Amino acid sequence: MPELPEVETVCRRLRPFVSGKTIETVDVLDAKIIRGHEPEQFVAHLLGETIIDVERRGKFILFKLTHGYLVSHLRMEGKFFPHDERVNPVKHSHVIFSFTDGSTLHYNDVRKFGTMELKTNEELFVTPPLSLLALEPFDPNVTAEALHKRLSRMNVRAIKTALLDQSIFVGLGNIYVDETLFRAGIHPTRPAASLSTVEVEAVRQEAIAVLTEAIERGGSTIRSYTNPDGATGTFQETLYVYGQTGNPCRKCGRPIEKMKLGGRGTHYCPHCQQ
Repeated sequence: MPELPEVETVCRRLRPFVSGKTIETVDVLDAKIIRGHEPEQFVAHLLGETIIDVERRGKFILFKLTHGYLVSHLRMEGKFFPHDERVNPVKHSHVIFSFTDGSTLHYNDVRKFGTMELKTNEELFVTPPLSLLALEPFDPNVTAEALHKRLSRMNVRAIKTALLDQSIFVGLGNIYVDETLFRAGIHPTRPAASLSTVEVEAVRQEAIAVLTEAIERGGSTIRSYTNPDGATGTFQETLYVYGQTGNPCRKCGRPIEKMKLGGRGTHYCPHCQQ
């Protein structure tokens, strides 16, 4: 599933292509993608709207329109493909936006898990899904003290599963939690409440570092992720633990191990993360 760095990369690639363009037609080829409105209402609202900007909140893509927002989540296989001309639907193209300048934007999704939903400016951050999200690691209001206070109430919850909870700390998915905990020297099964304020600060700083590096490298391509240009990310080339089961740890040389934690594959070094 595309995580924060991948979604940020998608936004950065889409922004120069769609900003300032006016929607002429919208073809909804699979209504399953649309949430909150009937497809006819969805299309009617978008006609004549100009895309002002492309923003991100957590793993959601926010197309800022003349009136309101189009909120999209890529889920596991969703992709946006821009074209400088009108292109006929290809396999797995489920929503096609055609602009007045003759260009098009195809939403392609093999599994059809992705979503699109319209929100007014007033609704955007006070209704689900965005109202359910906590702050991101980059937010200056995310302090070690505030995070420690929240985590200290989780006596039986592992730090790995706590960090995956988007209502606690937004933006860290499975890959980036494993990498963050390795860099911070924290074992993934440690009870979240057992971390000291110093350890929580280490997790916060490493989360920011990991996400920043991943964004600079265009995200991670583990299976099928590509950005709208069709390019793959390269952060997977620098991973310390994720997907490295059996390989020697780049710090201590011991084999990287993998276990199931909260139903998720979890990678760690038993020596560096005791």
